[in-house]
Amino acid sequence: MLGFLDVIFKRNSELGFMFDVEMFVDTVNRVHMKKLAIDTCISFLGRTISQSEFRIKNGKTFEKDELYYRLNVRPNKNMTATTFWETFIYKLVYDNECLVIQADDDDLLIADDFQHNEYAVMEDTFTKVIVKDYEFKRSFRQNEVIHLRYKNESLSPLIDGLFKDYGDLFGKVLNSQKRKNQVRGTVDMDMIGAKTPEQMTKLQEFIDNMYKAVGDKDIAIVPQQKGIKYQEHYNGSANGPSVEEINKVTNGFLDQVALAIGIPLGLLHGEMADVEKQTKNYMMFTVSPLLKKIKDESDVKFFTKEEYLAGKCIDVRKVAHQNIFDLANSIDKLRSSGLFNGNELRSELGYERVDDPMMDKYFITKNYQEGSEAIQGGENVNDSKN
Repeated sequence: MLGFLDVIFKRNSELGFMFDVEMFVDTVNRVHMKKLAIDTCISFLGRTISQSEFRIKNGKTFEKDELYYRLNVRPNKNMTATTFWETFIYKLVYDNECLVIQADDDDLLIADDFQHNEYAVMEDTFTKVIVKDYEFKRSFRQNEVIHLRYKNESLSPLIDGLFKDYGDLFGKVLNSQKRKNQVRGTVDMDMIGAKTPEQMTKLQEFIDNMYKAVGDKDIAIVPQQKGIKYQEHYNGSANGPSVEEINKVTNGFLDQVALAIGIPLGLLHGEMADVEKQTKNYMMFTVSPLLKKIKDESDVKFFTKEEYLAGKCIDVRKVAHQNIFDLANSIDKLRSSGLFNGNELRSELGYERVDDPMMDKYFITKNYQEGSEAIQGGENVNDSKN
């Protein structure tokens, strides 16, 4: 076999490039590319949700009680609220559902694994609930837990399908890039005379050590052996895909995962063009619907029907994507036109109402009043004519 390859390489040294061992090895799954895309996209969404404040609203006032502390400060003994909500979003998006149970000491715990027993007319139950390494022996009813589904269909099969295609493509492009500037070497051996198994073993060991030295060391000295000739083949050209093309494959997979979750690509890549518009769309079509799901589930599980109808509920104050100083002119117009009072505007901006009678009054400035004369530069038009 060695003699056969030796003859081929002697006839045409360019064929040595074709007999690259890597060409016959299946492409290895590039798990790091998949993990990078998932962590980047889901963590991006999780960090946004974790900045929200879950307030306990009772009529027109807000209360800070045990539930507020659990949702915003310390859900359990081992997590802060930020870590809790980031973990919650990660499991919700990737696993398509997330289960939160309440322990005997009122700690909120995110289940790592559970069995969902679904019924048509009866209340669902959850058994074999596992948190870290501990399995709860009891079953939990639907009204005792927070259970959310992200979509009707799981996202993980879509990601796995995309990764299979992009992973194979990424592996091929990466292997091609590694071979781009590779120096090939051939070994000519004098096969005259019989070779014992011991001689063949030593010969193979010599070749392996020689290739290892050439591949690993900056300077490699190859001893000349009688009947063995080592020769390198490199024509100086470096054809093949560039590093930019490798990055395009990686970014292509990342973009597909981001689109599936609903994250604008410009925000994900840090582009500054139309950042305000993209942020608004992201908050409106991705973050707000997810927060609405969390709010609806929390209202049902933490409050009775009577309490909710009496005005007690969860009010989510999401992270502001606009500065209140940028909205000052619009706020002034709403206040001066008499459409809203001060406390109503504070509520819309996400701030608590204040106990000031002036903030509950409606004001209409002179230029909004019926029959009022136009004001220009602080002077009456008729006076300015005189």
